[in-house]
Amino acid sequence: MADRFRVTLAQLNPTVGDLTGNAAKAKAAWEEGRTAGADLVALPEMFITGYNTQDLVMKPAFHTAAIAEVEKLAADCADGPALAIGGPWIEGGRLYNAYLILKGGKIASRSLKHHLPNETVFDEVRIFDAGPLGGPYAVGNTRIGSPICEDGWHEDVAETLAETGAEFLLIPNGSPYFRNKMEVRFNHMVARAVETHLPVIYLNMVGGQDDQVFDGGSFVLNPGGALALQMPVFDEAYAHLDLERTEDGWRAVEGDKAHLPDAWEQDYRVMVESLRDYMGKTGFKKVLLGLSGGVDSAIVAAIAVDALGAENVRCVMLPSEYTSRESLEDAEAVAKALGVHYDYVPISEGRAAITKTLAPLFAGMEPGLTEENIQSRLRGLLLMAMSNKFGEMLLTTGNKSEVAVGYATIYGDMNGGYNPIKDMYKTRVFETCRWRNANHRPWMKGPEGEVIRPNVIDKPPSAELREDQKDSDSLPDYPELDAILDILVDQDGSIADCVAAGFDRDVAKRVEHLVYISEYKRFQSAPGARLTPSAFWLDRRYPIVNRWRDPS
Repeated sequence: MADRFRVTLAQLNPTVGDLTGNAAKAKAAWEEGRTAGADLVALPEMFITGYNTQDLVMKPAFHTAAIAEVEKLAADCADGPALAIGGPWIEGGRLYNAYLILKGGKIASRSLKHHLPNETVFDEVRIFDAGPLGGPYAVGNTRIGSPICEDGWHEDVAETLAETGAEFLLIPNGSPYFRNKMEVRFNHMVARAVETHLPVIYLNMVGGQDDQVFDGGSFVLNPGGALALQMPVFDEAYAHLDLERTEDGWRAVEGDKAHLPDAWEQDYRVMVESLRDYMGKTGFKKVLLGLSGGVDSAIVAAIAVDALGAENVRCVMLPSEYTSRESLEDAEAVAKALGVHYDYVPISEGRAAITKTLAPLFAGMEPGLTEENIQSRLRGLLLMAMSNKFGEMLLTTGNKSEVAVGYATIYGDMNGGYNPIKDMYKTRVFETCRWRNANHRPWMKGPEGEVIRPNVIDKPPSAELREDQKDSDSLPDYPELDAILDILVDQDGSIADCVAAGFDRDVAKRVEHLVYISEYKRFQSAPGARLTPSAFWLDRRYPIVNRWRDPS
């Protein structure tokens, strides 16, 4: 029997629906492994289709084409190492999430996912059938167990594989990022290594898909949970892992251990990668955004430049008579620091024309929120006109605090195709601006140094839709608001929980009311990067019509 087994781990970025493109990536990975003398080349979960496919994979024409692409790939990769790739599988008229092992020009064996996740962004129970608990597959004389993603988070699949002869576990994943998720993954995988007394290979994909970013970070544990290899987060990468047979079974040979950045850097990287891939995978090349002089548009501009390069970002200042000189100077300073194209488009004439048009209808009525929203909607109209004319996708810039309580104008500043900061509370936006000013990384296309002048971060936030307006006129101060939202939204807590945390009951109830009545706005809002397991979209699904309020 062989005393050494080499696995090439391909931590790559597929595109949902690009079957031929994903197959080409798989073939390139196989070539890489063949050159390195691998026995097996491994790709992540559902790689041939991309992930998360949602209902697309249920379409017969699609999953049939995906399986055919895998069969063609098997024929193309007949002479060399085995190739393991995730994809859909039909058996007995049922659709499965499968891990397919290609050897000798054909699909030689398959593992079927048993535990189907049905929480947060995943809805696999309605899409796939659950596979049975099964045994390992063989590559040469070596028996390998492959719990698929969620299967690795439960002990029964891994234990069954160990009991039926698996010599190590190779766990393919499509595991998207949320803050501090690597710790969760490590804890589960250490448990599998300890329980089975087998090496555990955790292989994850990278890349953005709609709101989700798959952050890679693949790693290998030896029995007992000792880390043998750590691949980088977010980057496409290969690793050639050697396993050696010992008196106590297979052991992974120590390899490189990439540095894992802190949560601030990972959050920022997610926002950059999500925008970069959303653009690249949908075909857009350039973006534009309204640059107001405030902190939210400033950080979105920085993210856009870091993702796409300054030459692909247009910033537009759309001042009214309520826009302060300070905001004008701040916006221009941010644009210059980032090196972007900067347009100045006053809205006063357009606003006057709209006011005149509506004057007969509004005669005798006091100006108020309607007039404020006209400014926002006029800006939205102008930005969308520029988006259409120049073929540049409009970015929207509302943070999670505003998205939560509806402090935004639908068909106005909510206009746009993508929102990089949709899942970041305002208090965290401030700190992220400071982090970006102090840090630069090779994956950032923007300049080093201070790109957001301190005044943008330090001044009181204002929508500047009326004289001397401050956000705190309409909302609790952001530290208080964000803390209440964390309880109500992120922790799914109650008014009683807010009171127990020291917040005023009436303030908490008002915030809760704003969250519920703003559901219709979120339903129509742009997608944005997911940073937490309580992001607005697939993580949190509430009815628009809803009269319930917490009576506590």
